[in-house]
Amino acid sequence: MQVTETLNDGLKRGYNITVAATELDAKVNEKLAEAAPDIEMKGFRKGKVPMALLKKQFGQRLMGEAMQETIDGAMSSHLEESGDRPAMQPKVEMTNEDWKEGDDLEVAVSYEALPEIPEVDFSKIKLEKMVVKADDAAMDEALANLAANAQNFEDRRKGSKAKDGDQVVIDFLGKVDGEAFEGGAAEDFPLTLGSGQFIPGFEDQLVGVKVDEEKSVEVTFPAEYGNADLAGKPAVFEVTVKAVKEPKAAEIDDEMAKKFGAEDLDALKAQVSERLEAEYTGAARAVMKRGLLDALDKAVKFELPPSLVEAEAGQIAHQLWHDENPDVQGHDHDNIEPTDEHNKLAERRVRLGLLLAEIGQKASVEVTDAEMTQAVMTQARQYPGQEREFFEFVQQNPQMRQQLQAPIFEDKVVDHVFEQVKVTEKEVSKDDLQKAVEALDEE
Repeated sequence: MQVTETLNDGLKRGYNITVAATELDAKVNEKLAEAAPDIEMKGFRKGKVPMALLKKQFGQRLMGEAMQETIDGAMSSHLEESGDRPAMQPKVEMTNEDWKEGDDLEVAVSYEALPEIPEVDFSKIKLEKMVVKADDAAMDEALANLAANAQNFEDRRKGSKAKDGDQVVIDFLGKVDGEAFEGGAAEDFPLTLGSGQFIPGFEDQLVGVKVDEEKSVEVTFPAEYGNADLAGKPAVFEVTVKAVKEPKAAEIDDEMAKKFGAEDLDALKAQVSERLEAEYTGAARAVMKRGLLDALDKAVKFELPPSLVEAEAGQIAHQLWHDENPDVQGHDHDNIEPTDEHNKLAERRVRLGLLLAEIGQKASVEVTDAEMTQAVMTQARQYPGQEREFFEFVQQNPQMRQQLQAPIFEDKVVDHVFEQVKVTEKEVSKDDLQKAVEALDEE
């Protein structure tokens, strides 16, 4: 086998590999010899088929395997000797397309090598960690939100008209073409106006009704309604209003606490305080992580593989285009050309991605099976009733596993670096932290 370098320009590499016909033939004979003891053929005992006959029968298929294995072996040896790490899958092409058995095999191989990543002196990086305490105002706001969610409904003053957000207690009977239909009647049904519980138009017509009022509500079932017998048809509901109730926030007391699974109000406050602290900590970490990535981006400069930058820029442009055109679900649109801004962002992402990968590798950072399982379970919850199918999909899809693993690995590397840099805590208000988080989305 002969390997000749044809390109060495920056990170671009090119090689011509020539495999002698005798080497390929020897590889095929080796494979036939390994398989011969288990081969049966009519007229011969098992393992006694002549080599010439085996070669005639299986030689062509084995030649293809031999060619692939030989090229793969040559590439592995070359990468091991050179220390190159291809940025993407190397491109392999046969250059003697008129190849026939007995000819030498000539192959052209090209790829972009990953660059040497310079060391970072973490001791020179200084970060600020925002610290927010769950004060009384934040606690009161959180409890008030819980009370609103645990609202009750109380009767309005007699003669009051129902408002959007009120609860009306009604009897109703629905008819289509003058005939009552199954599921179209109920008594003492509590309906919150504006909840969207009933078909479009029904609740709107009950805004303004009073107790003891009788009203004919005329609606049309949606064309895509689940019951095909009713889909797209007009209906009339005879409604009797039996109560009109206004929403009242629950009292912030032990009884409300029990609705949220706490023993009493003090226990609920402890849970709320813990949740607020966790939210603040998570938000502060996101801000500090951005600060770290900015610092790392400034700390190192190295050549980037053009193919990685181009692929990342294309992905950014494509995603942003869909964000701006949410009505377009498919991907059969015109090609989206990346802008200079997309390319600049792609360069940052590729640079930081390579740097974090290098830091993680040197620090022996790994994603555990337990962490991957937790990530898959979290993602599976988005597909209720299809969790098993999602698990199987992830197991069979390496790309999906990589998508789930990548952010976990990145966060573990970031946490590792946090331990190496100088971090100063700064106590700030909730509003200051919120502004800092909002600024992340604007950049």
